[in-house]
Amino acid sequence: MKNFIIILCAFLLIGCSRNDNLNNCNFLLDVGVNINVNLNLPQFSQLQNTGNSVRINGQGNAGIIVTRVNSSTIRAWDGADPNHPVSGCSTLTIDGVNAVCGCDDANVYNLLTGQSLGENQQPCTLRAYRVDAVGNNQFLVTN
Repeated sequence: MKNFIIILCAFLLIGCSRNDNLNNCNFLLDVGVNINVNLNLPQFSQLQNTGNSVRINGQGNAGIIVTRVNSSTIRAWDGADPNHPVSGCSTLTIDGVNAVCGCDDANVYNLLTGQSLGENQQPCTLRAYRVDAVGNNQFLVTN
């Protein structure tokens, strides 16, 4: 019986591997977000058209990026790269329907889906925020 326990422990130790990858998607802080987006206001007028995005600074980890997906859907993403600790280079910039990280690896994310793009695909997708329609051309972005 003693030999069986030793063999079982050996198999368990050999079967377990250590994963040093930082693929835990926990770089972004859980900060409160509560924004009213009124498409009738000039700062949000670009969101009248599908595929356009607007950055709202002062919210989230590095601002919020709001994107018009189609005629009835708006999505909101945190403006920081989820695959990096928050820093100056991890702030995403809007490039058409994509967001690009300013760090050396230049991660690219699709603003319609939040998915990582390109050769250097990352394990973490953009952090999405809840978007609710609250009136005529008005949306509430929260978490």
